[in-house]
Amino acid sequence: MSSANPSLPHHPVAAGPPGLVQTSGAAAFLKHPRTPSGATGMDYQPADPEHLMKRIRTGQSDDVSFSGASHSPNVYSQDDLPKTVVRAINQGSNVMSMDFHPQQQTLLLVGTYLGEISLWEVGSRERLAHKPFKVWDISAPSMPLQSALLNDAAISVNRCVWGPDGLILGVAFSKHIVQIYTYNPHGELRQHLEIDAHIGGVNDIAFAHPNKQLCIVTCGDDKTIKVWDAVAGRRQYTFEGHEAPVYSVCPHYKENIQFIFSTAIDGKIKAWLYDCLGSRVDYDAPGFWCTMMAYSADGTRLFSCGTSKEGESHLVEWNETEGAIKRTYSGFRKRSLGVVQFDTTRNRFLAAGDECQIKFWDMDNTSMLTAVDADGGLPASPRLRFNKEGSLLAVTANDSGIKILANTDGMRLIRMLESRAIEKNRAPPEPMNSKPLIVNALGPVATVSASMASMPERPDRMQAAVSINSLGPMESGRLVDIKPRIADDVDKIKTWKMSDAVDPSQLKTLRLPDSLTTGKVVRLIYTNSGLALLALASNAVHKLWKWQRSERNPSGKATAHIVPQLWQPPNGTLMTNDISDSKSPEESAACIALSKNDSYVMSASGGKISLFNMMTFKVMTTFMSPPPAATFLAFHPQDNNIIAIGMEDSTIQIYNVRVDEVKTKLKGHQNRITGLAFSQNLNALVSSGADAQLCMWSIDGWEKKKSRLIQAPAGQQSPLVGETKVQFHNDQIHLLVVHESQIAVYDSKLECLRSWSPKDNLNAPISSGIYSCDGLLVYAAFCDGAVAVFDADSLRLRCRIASSAYIHPPTVSGTAAFPTVIAAHPSEANQIALGMSDGTVHVLEPGDVEQKWGGSGASAQDNGPLPSNSSNHSLNGQPPEMSMPSR
Repeated sequence: MSSANPSLPHHPVAAGPPGLVQTSGAAAFLKHPRTPSGATGMDYQPADPEHLMKRIRTGQSDDVSFSGASHSPNVYSQDDLPKTVVRAINQGSNVMSMDFHPQQQTLLLVGTYLGEISLWEVGSRERLAHKPFKVWDISAPSMPLQSALLNDAAISVNRCVWGPDGLILGVAFSKHIVQIYTYNPHGELRQHLEIDAHIGGVNDIAFAHPNKQLCIVTCGDDKTIKVWDAVAGRRQYTFEGHEAPVYSVCPHYKENIQFIFSTAIDGKIKAWLYDCLGSRVDYDAPGFWCTMMAYSADGTRLFSCGTSKEGESHLVEWNETEGAIKRTYSGFRKRSLGVVQFDTTRNRFLAAGDECQIKFWDMDNTSMLTAVDADGGLPASPRLRFNKEGSLLAVTANDSGIKILANTDGMRLIRMLESRAIEKNRAPPEPMNSKPLIVNALGPVATVSASMASMPERPDRMQAAVSINSLGPMESGRLVDIKPRIADDVDKIKTWKMSDAVDPSQLKTLRLPDSLTTGKVVRLIYTNSGLALLALASNAVHKLWKWQRSERNPSGKATAHIVPQLWQPPNGTLMTNDISDSKSPEESAACIALSKNDSYVMSASGGKISLFNMMTFKVMTTFMSPPPAATFLAFHPQDNNIIAIGMEDSTIQIYNVRVDEVKTKLKGHQNRITGLAFSQNLNALVSSGADAQLCMWSIDGWEKKKSRLIQAPAGQQSPLVGETKVQFHNDQIHLLVVHESQIAVYDSKLECLRSWSPKDNLNAPISSGIYSCDGLLVYAAFCDGAVAVFDADSLRLRCRIASSAYIHPPTVSGTAAFPTVIAAHPSEANQIALGMSDGTVHVLEPGDVEQKWGGSGASAQDNGPLPSNSSNHSLNGQPPEMSMPSR
């Protein structure tokens, strides 16, 4: 096949799925049924290219995009790729299929050549479940299946996959059968459905939501695609038209039009709507043999990877609007040994297993980015699978092994799991007789409770056979709504060392050097690398402190033990935001967001939003002129080109940077937006406002799912008003809510699980709050200068830090500065930074490196077990800072 990108033959198709898919007219599929000759009643219509060709406004020579090679610079780097081996697991038999749980980022489903499935917690290397193959109802199998099993009892897993909510999983076998299990967070698998689905092998399985109903999509050696009801197992559709065994299926939707791509081993690609009117397209895949298709995580880009009978592999991106191959990626061995497998991640990277390596590509560059051998021991064409966040990559290895590769976030995630295991093992036995809960918030000691085979039609299956030889809760018919939660039950009774820090000798503090005269600090964030601190002052000026690598600080990370440099480019340029003509910067709301690789910062201080280069401090572009002014910024977790922008007029604008266009406006608040937080696990955006209201929005269609006013503490007037900030816990399920009257933890239904309000000697209004990077602590700052450290699971106080411990000499009474914003280090859980009302910035740590807040040395760990909601531990870089206005 030529290296040029060939166009697929333009069969007459309606404007819908790849003919591929036209976003301007997908609904035309439903309006033009096929004629008796098999052609639809509408010719191919290309989409309007002008909309796609819009570019970000910029008055500069530099052009910026958050993805897309045609827009440089790229904010991703090779450091985002999981390339470091952090785990090696022995499955016991050759692995045929793997899939990470959609929410629990370290939970891996594995299917093998012997027909067994396993669930692995890769962080702890624990196998949570193991199910050897068996027919559940021996009286139910059809005669063809009984005959197949009698002739050859060997059976292999062809594909295993999680359902979209992680409560159900499906397994396709090499003979006839599909088995569906339900799953709960305790690691239990329960039999749900067993379907005699196809004559011969079931080659692929996937889940889809036609008509908002969860369905199972299968394909097989009998040349058909079938759709099954996921609750009762009833067959709903059968799609016929392939002339060879169907190799794979790829359900998807565009503009609410649901469809299925299928590929067969004769290289034919077809697309089907759920209407039994036949295939809408009939195209040839590169290589004309075994091909799989997959969309990018945001559903906007379509890729396929396949291998020909001669061993030539082809990884391509399709242009849906033109029905042609958009680009062909290079870097494969001329004769691949086996069918090459691939996966996508972060809307940015592609990975494939070839030549005993993992090869990576940037989606926008046809040349291979890099390749790793995972320390050796990989088969010729290893299978691979990213977790949803792209922080971990599972790769099959020789001798029935699996290797887990990680990037920086993945390694941090694994270390956190190890830390939790160590802390759990250190916990003393639970006393037989528990005394009533006593909390003395400021006393020196308080006693508290902490809740804490055989298939010649499939060449990739033959490869596994050769490798083996050579290497010697479903209730009453509905899905149970199971979700991780923070346990309220008493888990351990412990003595906490509740020390008040009132003197500088009790902790390590550092006031950062600052020669600039500015107003109060209104925003403060660590860079994702943890090597620098960025502050935004009320006069719209940014300040950046960088720590240098040295013998005393070999990592170069921020620390209170080393004085950093207030950094500026050689020309002395300041990063200064555009300001409003009608308001002074001090009167305007400020907001800031940092790109994942720390190269760019997006910021506003009442005027236009500015995009700065962090190396040169140069303004790359400005956009979104007020009114209304931007009040909060948050990057979409799956696409850095999409930004959620909270506005002064109480709306939220979903803005696409690449095409310079507001895609939609969300309306639901009564006052300006003061907080935004994305959750990939919930597939949701949560917003908060100065109306003290929380709203949850679906990321898919941006419809509002629910809203709730935060609860007023006892003795306070309801409803509350005032700025409210939100931040998701590492599990991406629980939500920290910060208001001057309280800190609170909410669940995925926006129900308040627990809250803490100022009282006793901590009675000043709360000015800011944030989770520690490991999710075990909550830090809160107060308008009297105090800082409190809470256990994140129970919101019980660990210790209090008085302003006299970090402000020296103490300020004169009546003019005392206080923290307006608090930031948590992205990898050092016990380090925080305080942005102050007088413009200064302080870094605080326990006095000893091994010490933790609330105790010293070894005794500090005696503060109870780590958070019990360990179903998901995603670490998405720097948590958003959460600040309140001064009173």
